[in-house]
Amino acid sequence: MVFVLTGTEKECGMSAAEEKSGGEAMPWDEVTPEAARRLLVAAVEAFAERGYHATTTRDIAGRAGMSPAALYIHYKTKEELLHRISRIGHDKALEILRAAADGDGTAAERLADAVRSFVRWHAERHTTARVVQYELDALGPEHRAEIIELRRESDATVRRILEEGAATGEFDVLDVSGTAVAVLSLCIDVSRWFNTQGRRTADEIGVLYADLVLRMVGAQK
Repeated sequence: MVFVLTGTEKECGMSAAEEKSGGEAMPWDEVTPEAARRLLVAAVEAFAERGYHATTTRDIAGRAGMSPAALYIHYKTKEELLHRISRIGHDKALEILRAAADGDGTAAERLADAVRSFVRWHAERHTTARVVQYELDALGPEHRAEIIELRRESDATVRRILEEGAATGEFDVLDVSGTAVAVLSLCIDVSRWFNTQGRRTADEIGVLYADLVLRMVGAQK
């Protein structure tokens, strides 16, 4: 299962580097030094365009307008950059899902809220999301284990909503675990194909997917 980007970190306004990346506001911590933020933005661009393994630290530094030596002041390795991006994204994924799961309303209302928010975030941050979603295997064993644990927590959060809905009779779900994976997979795939020039906005896709998921779980209308 896969997820997306920013964590316990506050979203900030777009810098020049962020505007260069196509207007996708990057959610880096405001206390992160500007040079380190530029490197994160550049890494997202490069990984999304070329893939992690085909990207060099020279590529990243060049996009950030810095020398390769300057990169190592902030990040010891290319993998450390990817881990930072992935950690921020998975933290945010969990934050979004928990906020919906712990909110007011019926299980159906909370599931719809979770899907709307999750899909909208993936669409609005689609470039960043693709890196978080599809470059996980490039992480080293320790970092990968850390991210997998966050994914398990996100999966458990969706399962909790489904279990509560099934217990109250709101949902008709035979396989809660499999359904949770299907719901999350449907949502995160938005980052692969979403286009800001497409005929639907991120909000509209969120509403559409929330309706699809409620139908999937047999929610009572």
